[in-house]
Amino acid sequence: GIGSKLCGMLGKERGRGWRRRGNLLPATDGDTKTMTFLQEVVDILLAYIVESFDRETKVIDFHYPNELLQMNNWELQDEPATLDDILISCRATLKYAIKTAHPRYFNQLSTGLDMVGLAADWLTSTANTNMFTYEVAPVFVLLEYVTLKKMREIIGWTDGRGDGIFSPGGAISNMYAMLLARFKMFPEVKEKGMSSVPRLVAFTSEHSHFSIKKGAAALGIGTESVICIKADESGKLIPADLERRILEAKQKGFVPFFVSATAGTTVYGAFDPLIAISDICKKYNIWMHVDGAWGGSLLMSRRHRWKLDGVERANSVTWNPHKMMSVPLQCSALLVREEGLMQNCNQMHACYLFQQDKHYDLSYDTGDKALQCGRHVDIFKLWLMWRAKGTIGFEAQIDKCLELSEYLYNKIKDREGYEMVFDGKPQHTNVCFWYLPPGIRYMEDKEERKKHLHKVAPVIKARMMEYGTTMVSYQPQGDKVNFFRMVISNPAATFEDIDFLIEEIERLGQDL
Repeated sequence: GIGSKLCGMLGKERGRGWRRRGNLLPATDGDTKTMTFLQEVVDILLAYIVESFDRETKVIDFHYPNELLQMNNWELQDEPATLDDILISCRATLKYAIKTAHPRYFNQLSTGLDMVGLAADWLTSTANTNMFTYEVAPVFVLLEYVTLKKMREIIGWTDGRGDGIFSPGGAISNMYAMLLARFKMFPEVKEKGMSSVPRLVAFTSEHSHFSIKKGAAALGIGTESVICIKADESGKLIPADLERRILEAKQKGFVPFFVSATAGTTVYGAFDPLIAISDICKKYNIWMHVDGAWGGSLLMSRRHRWKLDGVERANSVTWNPHKMMSVPLQCSALLVREEGLMQNCNQMHACYLFQQDKHYDLSYDTGDKALQCGRHVDIFKLWLMWRAKGTIGFEAQIDKCLELSEYLYNKIKDREGYEMVFDGKPQHTNVCFWYLPPGIRYMEDKEERKKHLHKVAPVIKARMMEYGTTMVSYQPQGDKVNFFRMVISNPAATFEDIDFLIEEIERLGQDL
């Protein structure tokens, strides 16, 4: 075939003038030059992939922003660069990139690199199409239909009925949910705007993701209309406080329209009590959304899905496979229980895209139910990984990450120099703790101790990055000073990597 013929010509091309500008496809006779160039790019990528999984390599080659700018000429020029320069740019970009696939990278909720997912991402970029109509993305549109249905079945909705869409991240999925809740209660808002509706209020936990307030700001509802409900010591929303605040709002003449429960809070990894929340939402006729961006993937695990009991009673669910399922970024789904609502809420009937006299089933033209016109193909990565692993493969991967977090918790809960931020074993893979260096362990003045402890995590984190050995996040929460928030979603991580993390924190923090 043509592929093997082109591969046979690669050696000859490498020594000739393929590096000149303008020789790649669609240039005449650009096929072999394109093969040679892309093979060189693939060689760079493969070397980086192998290096990323090597524990002897650094997670990060850290430089300050001004240093990176001075070391590299990244200004855009009028004249085209040579292909040699392009390859140099590729190498430099990866040299200073964070190795998010590294087994000791624990910094974010999205970590790891799946080889099948990566292959699917390459294919997606090669196909380079838009998700708005079946006519330009037939396979991808059908795969999205099949996968969203499967996800709705896993949530527990009868026969997987309902609707959904893949969006650019959990924040946008959450905003979609708020948009739908408002339209469901006041459909006239679509045409007449916020002046046509009463003062709306939404409710969410004080530990919920900032995207709930950001969505309210973007939709013209306002951040002051998002009422934060108290959480208990482990970070779970308190249902009695939710009901009290709903009644307060109603007495003031406000209209409660949206409750966002969190399944896996960002910092503590807490799961709000969904059954109790759904009872309250039903009682007061309020849309119930579950932000399962972080914790939704536990639905894949028979051992852990009980933490989301009651999710099937929600009106909408956010679920990010790019987190616990390690699908390459980005991959976030909003699932909606009521079919047709998204279409009615968002459609604008653009006649140049959504002609009503097409020769196929128009229900597969999904673009008019999205806020975007141009929509990236995010489905293929998830679908191909699901084919490769099966549901049981994802389940094993998720169970292993939770097992590692329990191992970390058991290792440090009684270890000298560590204090847990809250009692009890972690609900998700979040393990929140303080490391107390020897110099402040026995300080009697509590305020002085607190002041010193607040500075410990940032210094250790900075040293981690400068040495390049590992990365883990920290933050304050409420009146609690800076603490480490360890999260495990990387399938490459092992018990030995957890041991290394603890030893490294102690090594880097001994003198503080």
